[in-house]
Amino acid sequence: MIHLDIKPLSVNKAYRGRRFASKDLKSFKDKLAYILPKLKVPKGRLQVEYIFGVSSKGSDGDNLIKAFQDCLSEIYGFNDNQIYSWKIAKVIVKKGEEFIEFKIEKN
Repeated sequence: MIHLDIKPLSVNKAYRGRRFASKDLKSFKDKLAYILPKLKVPKGRLQVEYIFGVSSKGSDGDNLIKAFQDCLSEIYGFNDNQIYSWKIAKVIVKKGEEFIEFKIEKN
């Protein structure tokens, strides 16, 4: 599992209106590009595991997936339609200790 010390970005903050990227998404993507480790994503069907450490109990777990997954697919050069299986967890942490953990494997 890869651990990233970055606050998850909700889809509500990532896009304005009909799928126009927000400044928050641009900033999130830039931070991810800087902190993500080198990773070779397998070809073919994939499965992913995400753990989102959030400080708000009101955060929607499924709302955190889209922006992060879109960034991963762009940065690592794969199409997210290759993902056939998801495992997602939300963990409540103190404000300022937010994180994302992820794993990408062959399905």
